Amino acid sequence: MELLQLRYFLTLARLEHVTEAAQSLHVTQSSLSKTIQRLEEDLGVPLFNRIGRKLRLNEYGKRFLHRAERALFELEQGKQELSDLSSPEYGTLELAVTAASKLPNILREFRKNRPNVQFHVQMLTTQEMVTLLHRGEVDFCLSSPSIQGDDIECQIVYLDPILVAVPKGHRLAEQSSVSLAELKDEWFVGVKRGYGTRDLVDSMCKSVGFAPKYVYEGDEPARLTALVEAEIGIAFIPSTARNPQEHICYLKLEDHELVREIALLWHKSRYISRIAQEFRHVVLEYFVSISKETM
Repeated sequence: MELLQLRYFLTLARLEHVTEAAQSLHVTQSSLSKTIQRLEEDLGVPLFNRIGRKLRLNEYGKRFLHRAERALFELEQGKQELSDLSSPEYGTLELAVTAASKLPNILREFRKNRPNVQFHVQMLTTQEMVTLLHRGEVDFCLSSPSIQGDDIECQIVYLDPILVAVPKGHRLAEQSSVSLAELKDEWFVGVKRGYGTRDLVDSMCKSVGFAPKYVYEGDEPARLTALVEAEIGIAFIPSTARNPQEHICYLKLEDHELVREIALLWHKSRYISRIAQEFRHVVLEYFVSISKETM
């Protein structure tokens, strides 16, 4: 059994489509098919049920996938550990975020002492982030909501109140607070379902008898304040995402405590390099500092 066979198998198992898997691997379809065929011959069983070019993992394939993922995961951890030992001042941090408003400040703080470290950051939905976490493909996730799992370490770093953002000419702009019930006839801008804050506020609004009416649903939380400022709609905005330079008023909720948990997540078995440990320390110190500012 060859390492190349396992890598091809993992890609095909995740995509379940020969053409798409071949394109992802930058190989020809025939080369991919022959490699998978040799793997099945080595194992003595078929791994897929084939329907044209579309594939489905069979019971053998599902069981083998779990083992193959673990094997490649351990090899990748060994590679990272050796890289950490040989070049401790360099490296790349793999990050995934669903709560990104304070990430630029955190990265700036980290780079003061680690200027040679590179970052690869992905903005994901909660489910997409969980998938990468379980595979051990990221060093850390900065997430809201927090996630629990047998192979996931979760450390809550901040409790972030969610505020109501309205443009300065809005009927509520002169108020310092508002009840949820007063918002039932408003038009909202927000992120798509699947993001933690969206799911949290939708659930809270449902508990008081209404569903927010969205005129905009996107996957870029940073864009929401610009839409509020343009009077497209109002929005639920975490306190950490406030921008004092914008022409927006932020109102507290009177009758419900709407707070999102911001958590730092990592895979329990993923090798934590020295630069990753330092990054975790910077994250914790940063949120301690902003907690003191709001006290």
